Amino acid sequence: MAPTLLPGDRVLVDRGAYRGGPPKVGDLIVLADPEARVRWLVKRVSAVDRGRQLLEVRGDNADLARDSRSFGPVPIAAAAGRVYRRYYPPERADDL
Repeated sequence: MAPTLLPGDRVLVDRGAYRGGPPKVGDLIVLADPEARVRWLVKRVSAVDRGRQLLEVRGDNADLARDSRSFGPVPIAAAAGRVYRRYYPPERADDL
């Protein structure tokens, strides 16, 4: 997710963010990797298809990202939460 997130960054996730409705385009979300469910991914929502209940997600580094261009759209229910703050390292702490 560079340049937004770098290796070693630690973030806070609001796991209840989508109880009232689906993610919005531009939200930074956490989801289980569709190809390796034991791994978590952080991706940006690029499109929401409410009729089909699907999300298109993208990595911020388009040339290197594994995202919906490689594994397809993901169910809205796959969004485990919204990333809202980077807390580590301290010099990069900020709201996202």
